[in-house]
Amino acid sequence: MIPRFLSDFVGLIFPQVCLACEQALGRGEEYLCTNCRMQLPYTDYHLLSADTNPLSRRFWGRTPIRHTLSYLRFLRRGRVQHLLHQLKYRGQRDVGRVLGRWYGHELAQHNFQFDLIVPVPLHPSKLAKRGYNQSDPFAEGMAESLRIPWHAAGLRRIEHTDSQTRKNRLERWENVAGVFEVAALTLIQGKHILVVDDVLTTGATLEACAATLLAAGAAEVSVATIACADR
Repeated sequence: MIPRFLSDFVGLIFPQVCLACEQALGRGEEYLCTNCRMQLPYTDYHLLSADTNPLSRRFWGRTPIRHTLSYLRFLRRGRVQHLLHQLKYRGQRDVGRVLGRWYGHELAQHNFQFDLIVPVPLHPSKLAKRGYNQSDPFAEGMAESLRIPWHAAGLRRIEHTDSQTRKNRLERWENVAGVFEVAALTLIQGKHILVVDDVLTTGATLEACAATLLAAGAAEVSVATIACADR
């Protein structure tokens, strides 16, 4: 064990910073400072019924989704955008893990139950370029708190797709339709699968994943993301 005085000295020379505001963390703080954690724009959508949850409406009449969940609201130039940038482009996988643990704990406290967590996969070429799938650490953190397994390769992306950023909903759906496949049928058949991703916008990618899982024999599919954006 590192002596406390040595740990404090190292902290003075190389202070840990909040991953949201990049200010030095205080004693006892981890990853996010207390102020940022209190100021995060939580959705609390897990407290709403499917009829009143605004995210659920994005899937109505298309693919049956049991629960549509998102931890935070995505606001441009806000803390959440900064956290996601750290996760996706700065190699800060701990962002995903800690948010996954916190959200998983919230869901467990309200008796949400799933059998398996599956992250939305990246195409192998993008995975090789980035080095990791940003949805994996979020899945890992949620699985830890919910005490259920997760599988990084539960779904495979079999086609490379263009960026979704500037596409409308129909274009996004056409861009991802038919690009996913289930890695092992026995892994998902008869189970309630929770599909996780970093951000929910129109829901086209998550819808395509859910449709693939249901067609392969999943009993139910729910979705959860770190953040949700206005369409």
